[in-house]
Amino acid sequence: MSQHALDAGAAPSFDSVREVLAKANEEKTGDQLAGVAADTEAERVAAKRALAKTTLETLRENPVVPYDDDEVTRVIQDAVREPVYERIRDWTVAELREFLVDESTTDRDIKAIRRGLTSEMIAAVTKLMTNMDLVLATSKMTVTARCNNTIGTDGALSFRLQPNDPSDDIERILDSAREGLAYGVGDAVIGINPVEDGVGTVTEILEATHGLIEEWSIPTQNCCLAHVTTQMDAIREGAPADLLFQSLAGTEAGNDEFGVDVELLDEAHALARRRSTASGPNVTYFETGQGSELSGDAHEGVDQLTLEARCYGLAKRYDPFLVNTVVGFIGPEYLYDGRQVIRAGLEDVFMGQLHGIPMGIDACYTNHIQADQNDIENLAVLLAAAGANFFITVPMGDDVMLNYQSNSYHDAAALWEIFDLGPAPEFREWLVETGIWENGSLTARAGDPTVFT
Repeated sequence: MSQHALDAGAAPSFDSVREVLAKANEEKTGDQLAGVAADTEAERVAAKRALAKTTLETLRENPVVPYDDDEVTRVIQDAVREPVYERIRDWTVAELREFLVDESTTDRDIKAIRRGLTSEMIAAVTKLMTNMDLVLATSKMTVTARCNNTIGTDGALSFRLQPNDPSDDIERILDSAREGLAYGVGDAVIGINPVEDGVGTVTEILEATHGLIEEWSIPTQNCCLAHVTTQMDAIREGAPADLLFQSLAGTEAGNDEFGVDVELLDEAHALARRRSTASGPNVTYFETGQGSELSGDAHEGVDQLTLEARCYGLAKRYDPFLVNTVVGFIGPEYLYDGRQVIRAGLEDVFMGQLHGIPMGIDACYTNHIQADQNDIENLAVLLAAAGANFFITVPMGDDVMLNYQSNSYHDAAALWEIFDLGPAPEFREWLVETGIWENGSLTARAGDPTVFT
């Protein structure tokens, strides 16, 4: 491509799409660590100006990792619906931004162009948007999916119930799950991160959570977040799994670090469609997070936001029920403080929704990052306003197994009250039957786990 296509008309100028995308990104310690970030604010502004003038066609023709070298690139490029792309190929990134934030643009309008976009296009427009732009544009988009219930409907804000235990103790997991259910959370999934990645442990957790769901006729789904191959082996041996889980990266090399490739993910998806205990049709769950590729030395010289967008382009292939970014978990080497975590969370949910996947977030931080509970509560409020599909919740906001802080079961009640929202419709009806929900809010019975004993 020519330098003219990317030149902002004033020094500095940029030599490639990859460079201008990286330097147009908001400040992230991960990009600085990778050596791809803008050196000065002036250079960042120049990169944004250059990116604003870049056409979608230029971005289509210049994926950040070459088509022949990377299967994630091939998945993204091959999924483009060509007639849709032809209608928008001459748009600049600035024109795409104006379209998304224009008051006359509707969810239907966005759906009409979605299949013509690549992940690089979506990453590019994200870099031109302010935090409020991201909230506004995300709020226009509705993305629904169905497993045993339906996520993403108007008026709903869902929550993953994450009752992890540091020794995989089944009774403690179930006790924590009962507490979460009593607070009205768990409609997205009852999902446990196991300490031991073995078929026996995974099977035991799946059987216990499936039994709880069956015993109380809960309209939700279970999942054990072991490696996908472990879950596949457990399912083949008869374990009752509603959702099949895997972490994803935005490059082929990054997924190799996770021990997966497209062929394996295709096989896992086909197995889940055949053997999942859910009604479906959406039976996969993926997690991502800015910086994961860099942590595995698999970033290919690409900035972490663009790589995150490519994760969503890959996830879309499998019609997922849930996708979430674990936004503050990886550490300060990638997102240094609360400001960077909040920005990344807004970016990720916007990009996921624009890809057309049901996007949620683990609004979280670790104790060695420059962030605190107020930061992730701020992010939760912003993303509830934006219309995120779901959040992760852990007991008292403290995951004692993974050793990080997230939203608590209690935070769900606050967000529902602030925004006049509630759980997924089927789950809400079930909560009414149990006496935990009435007239649009939790009752005095909420929070009592003995309801389920």
